[in-house]
Amino acid sequence: MVLIILSMVLVSGCSKQGAPAPQAPEVKAMQVVRKDTPIAYEFVGTVEAKNEVQIRAKVSGNIVEKMVTGGAVVSKGQPLFRIDSRQYNSALLTNQATAAQSEAVLARSRQDVGRYNQLASQGAISQQTLDNALSEEQQNAAAVKANWAKVQQAQEDIEDTLIVSPLDGRIDVNDLSIGSFVTAGSTTMATISSVDPVMVKFSMSENEYLQFAKNSKGASPTEWGRDLKLILSDGSTYPLSGQIEQVDKGLATGTGTLSFKASFSNPNKLLVPGMFARVAVQSEVRQGALLIPQRAVQQMLDKTLVTVIGEGEKTETRAVKMGTKVGNMWVVDEGVTENDRIVVEGFAKTPPGTPVTVIMIGPDDLNAPAKQ
Repeated sequence: MVLIILSMVLVSGCSKQGAPAPQAPEVKAMQVVRKDTPIAYEFVGTVEAKNEVQIRAKVSGNIVEKMVTGGAVVSKGQPLFRIDSRQYNSALLTNQATAAQSEAVLARSRQDVGRYNQLASQGAISQQTLDNALSEEQQNAAAVKANWAKVQQAQEDIEDTLIVSPLDGRIDVNDLSIGSFVTAGSTTMATISSVDPVMVKFSMSENEYLQFAKNSKGASPTEWGRDLKLILSDGSTYPLSGQIEQVDKGLATGTGTLSFKASFSNPNKLLVPGMFARVAVQSEVRQGALLIPQRAVQQMLDKTLVTVIGEGEKTETRAVKMGTKVGNMWVVDEGVTENDRIVVEGFAKTPPGTPVTVIMIGPDDLNAPAKQ
């Protein structure tokens, strides 16, 4: 019995000694890239209309006609609404009649002045009588002007019953319907926002602003804020560049940030007010910057780590200090050198000290989906 057990142990031991060693896992790594790199900082922004106007009528009345639907794109001068004009037509006729009557009175007073001038020259009437006639003529002439001014105002009121768009833009969907009563200067009939170009509002900290000012040697934001890029919420880059047009008067009291507004052309109406986007502002060209793929960076609580290939083709974890993002790469301020190889895929399955088989890739291979 003892001999049988001993034989089994010996056989088992021989089997283990003859088993092949486990193969080192494969990882994909990339050499740290050193090159002169334009550095751009990104700031969260909000798309706004460059111009936004609330449409209010100059006259009161019921809306009797509506020529546009909510959400439509309108052009400057395009008719939008018509207000009931009957009362203003009546006012025009009344004022025209009053003006004509006052002109007849003026004509009669001028005839009287002509006769009185002749009688006064003959001494038939007193100078006081002539002066009274002249004064009455002046009063009647003033009444004619006042009445014709009322005629003009009545005509303008009739014209104002047709509401037209004051600018090119898009009308909101909360416009009024036919039959709604409008109070002059008070009721908002609709809001129109310009759509091309649009403004993107964003803010930066005091230190960031000072950094841009130093890099541009004191140039104004409208000079260094050119050729801005806009990164949309889906990660795509807007095809047209923008530039800073407005700078706030000072830092915001609560946040200590400075606000800017950048203008972007919007010919295809892709950008809509209220959208969030990131504004990329180029700061400087960093000479000899060290770059690694963004997907190689690991965030662990308050630490930023990367996995590098160390001696003996074994993995090791290293803490790094990151700079700004550049495309799908990330600038490293501290922690790696250009001689390091950074694990891009497979670091999750290879803890520090794991022997690995390294497959080197280049920047062009980063477009392929990552496999952890």
